[in-house]
Amino acid sequence: MIQLDLTDGRPLYEQIKEKLKFLIIRGALKPDERIPSVRELAGMLTINPNTIQKAYKDLETEGFIYSIRGKGSFVTPLNETSNLARKNELLTEFKKTALELIYLNVPKEELHQYIEEVYQQRGALDD
Repeated sequence: MIQLDLTDGRPLYEQIKEKLKFLIIRGALKPDERIPSVRELAGMLTINPNTIQKAYKDLETEGFIYSIRGKGSFVTPLNETSNLARKNELLTEFKKTALELIYLNVPKEELHQYIEEVYQQRGALDD
């Protein structure tokens, strides 16, 4: 499920967070699906449970997972209201990136094509 790269300069909790996000975004982990507990994942990866706890805390703060006391952590279903703040944050970041690409003389058509490719890749994963 998750493989860590010990040569990666990023902290382990950040790698775990990014890999789980990737699995959620790609649809490998479905809404309301239970994810491994902190202890289970720490055992699988043979790392300190506090590292997993930090990753889960960040994912919960960002709205990717939710926890139910005594039951575990689950993938948050998509919902316009709960993801509005994150959506606005990402759109602001996207705007900054797009402006930088425009500054680097990337044609509008190339940006459109790239966005279309991303949507097509996402659609292929839903099939």
